[in-house]
Amino acid sequence: MGDSVSFIDAYRRIATEEAFAPPEMLRMYRELLASGRNDDPGFMSMWGFYSGSRSERATFIIERLQDLDAHRIADMDATGISMQVVSLTSPGVQVFDAETAKSLSVLANDQLADAVRRHPQRFVGLAACAPQDPAHAAQEIERCVRTLGFRGVIINSHTRHEYLNDAKFWEICEAAEALDVPIYLHPNTPSRGMIQPLLERGLDGAIYGFAVETGMHALSMITAGVFDRFPKLKLVLGHLGEALPFWLYRLDYMHQASIRANRYPFLKPLRQPVSAYLRENVYVTTSGMPWAPAIRFCQEVLGDTHVLYAMDYPYQYVAAEVAASDEVPMDAECRRRFFQTNAEALFGLEAH
Repeated sequence: MGDSVSFIDAYRRIATEEAFAPPEMLRMYRELLASGRNDDPGFMSMWGFYSGSRSERATFIIERLQDLDAHRIADMDATGISMQVVSLTSPGVQVFDAETAKSLSVLANDQLADAVRRHPQRFVGLAACAPQDPAHAAQEIERCVRTLGFRGVIINSHTRHEYLNDAKFWEICEAAEALDVPIYLHPNTPSRGMIQPLLERGLDGAIYGFAVETGMHALSMITAGVFDRFPKLKLVLGHLGEALPFWLYRLDYMHQASIRANRYPFLKPLRQPVSAYLRENVYVTTSGMPWAPAIRFCQEVLGDTHVLYAMDYPYQYVAAEVAASDEVPMDAECRRRFFQTNAEALFGLEAH
């Protein structure tokens, strides 16, 4: 079933932000929307559309999210993708109550593990977890890495409007660091406290709101001292870092100015400038951003070992974008790192 690995010249393409969804979870999304019990306007905006729309885009995405076999592999073969790093689509289980989220994360991980066993040369999994119960989340991450062979963790940004900068979630960070696997911080629609002006203008989704929300989340982890506490923790951001690489100078300047002024009593000095954590602990992927000037900029300011290829399947499945990524100006060794060896090193894929 298409399990041969495609090689393109001197490198293979490993796509690192590729989504799936168990049918059971999509059914529960529909039930949650119909119940009237959900208080997340972002979830209602995003999944209210995808659950009910019969548009070509929505139909394709819903079908492909649930497929971990022939159709997905055919799409990969058609665009020269050798391997997908597959993770649970946003918001995953993070929109549910704790007990539901825990059971659903186990179900999703087991389904993904079955797919990886069927197609070990084509898929590798990231572990979903329920941050609603950090201790259970840490245990599930360990099960997925040690028993199922997963190579990272997916966190779909905020969990019922709460963020990983809060120390109550740090068991998740501790587990990922101890297991030497990265956390992929994937976008979610903005949380209740920040979404309204974006929603009113149709900007709450991938066009802008995702980057605003997830960039803020990652930055808040840095300023809260998460990477001082867990210096070996690796964080992955899609969409070329949710705009943070373009703000490196100002982030350093204004953070240090705020510390000197003691403007926020809760904001404490860090061991390094903000930009140092972005260069050392953060990796960025090109999901949805196959744009040469931005890719080259990120390689320049973050280092070309910290920039990886991603497609954002099935939300942004465009064959021409793969060709555009192939044509980004870089030397042969840099190109091989970009498409292949950076992902192999970050996700521990050398054996695949």
